[in-house]
Amino acid sequence: MTYTHIVVMGVAGCGKSSVAEEMLTRLGPGWLLAEGDDFHPKANIEKMRAGTPLTDEDRWPWLDLIAEWTAAKDMTGHSTIVTCSALRRVYRERLRITPGRTVFVHLHGSEELLASRLGARAGHFMPPSLLPSQLATLELLEPDEDGVVIDIASDLATIADQAIARVGLAPAAH
Repeated sequence: MTYTHIVVMGVAGCGKSSVAEEMLTRLGPGWLLAEGDDFHPKANIEKMRAGTPLTDEDRWPWLDLIAEWTAAKDMTGHSTIVTCSALRRVYRERLRITPGRTVFVHLHGSEELLASRLGARAGHFMPPSLLPSQLATLELLEPDEDGVVIDIASDLATIADQAIARVGLAPAAH
């Protein structure tokens, strides 16, 4: 059996965690969820908290840990959803080394909407000041990448439903 691994991606403030949780609820048993931020080493968190963008060298070990988690879950018979900015194609390629199908759900919105969401967010280590660097780093999905782009201007339920349908999955029967 082939398992599916969904990476909910995008810049800070796009709603990765909320959408991933909503997708998990809709997809049901057999799916596991991981918050990509939980795989960051403390040094990365402190760097971002201080307003310093991460470098590729900072990101490689983090991406490898996410890929290892996904591969381990695949080997135990689970499909997964993981949140990860996955801003550049090379990062997405690093995440694709796992068995099964890795598909990207890119949550995309205007800079104004993203900035307003970041400004309203409390208790997160990522300051709004890093949004411009994330937008500058972002490489949109290319036609040969397995993934979809979803506009974040809709409500959470609509976004999750669109993401599930557009990656070719069906919600679990409740």
